[in-house]
Amino acid sequence: MRYAAMQTSLSTARLNLKLRDEHDAEWNHELLGEHEGGVAESLQSVRDRMAAQRIMAQQNGIGLLTIRRRADDEPLGYCGLIIGRCSLDEPEIAFELFERFHNQGYGTEAARAVLDAGFATGRHRIWSTVGGWNKPSLRVLEKVGFERHHETIDDRGRPLIYLTQQAPSR
Repeated sequence: MRYAAMQTSLSTARLNLKLRDEHDAEWNHELLGEHEGGVAESLQSVRDRMAAQRIMAQQNGIGLLTIRRRADDEPLGYCGLIIGRCSLDEPEIAFELFERFHNQGYGTEAARAVLDAGFATGRHRIWSTVGGWNKPSLRVLEKVGFERHHETIDDRGRPLIYLTQQAPSR
């Protein structure tokens, strides 16, 4: 089945979301530094990866969007749809925010906007895969209506939870 391209510019009450580009590389590199063990890639490799992701988004009609606070244009993180561990027909929502912006509702607000845009393309189901240790992401997904589908073990031997959300009835 062929789907419409997802909108790459979304707005909510507090946020603007736009397709990521090379101008987002520096803050994205900083965000990667918050991961366990810090960041192992160079800023240039982040730029290169983001350029490749942007091309892929233009080709397949889904991608990652930068989340910016409307009040001051501050980058908070990203949220969007990717193929990930799933498929183009049933993509995966992915999101990550700087820790300093957790527990303020931004992740939930961005995820709702991306889900609405994703279902507006004609898709019937969207997935998410989350490490069992990632309680903040699991809370966001629960708030926006995801349900657990199954669980596996990741390459580090840790639980990996697959969740789904069906398109709203029309």
